[in-house]
Amino acid sequence: QVQLVESGGGLVQAGGSVRLSCAASGRTFSTYAVGWFRQAPGKEREFVASCTGSGCTTMYADFVRGRFTISRDNAKNTVYLQMNSLKPEDTAVYYCAAARSLGGINSDEYKYWGQGTQVTVSS
Repeated sequence: QVQLVESGGGLVQAGGSVRLSCAASGRTFSTYAVGWFRQAPGKEREFVASCTGSGCTTMYADFVRGRFTISRDNAKNTVYLQMNSLKPEDTAVYYCAAARSLGGINSDEYKYWGQGTQVTVSS
């Protein structure tokens, strides 16, 4: 069983930066892949970034490549999403999720989800 708690969201101006954190419970969390997804009002949830267990091989959605960075600190059971050069269209609730598989872009691969944290980017 893994429990995930996101933090770090808030209101930021366009062009600014925010770092999201996802704190996890569970002694074997380092073996889980982790993903970040987001959902904007009226839109479907979409993949943002993912990181495998050991080694943290990463994947990014095209619309965040070069602006967002996913990383993890297994000693702290925490995953981060550093978001730079934010745009108003990045406004969404951001969720972290954990998977026993390699994770990737498909949300169905992820069994455990956090409650989400709101990021609002003003123009």
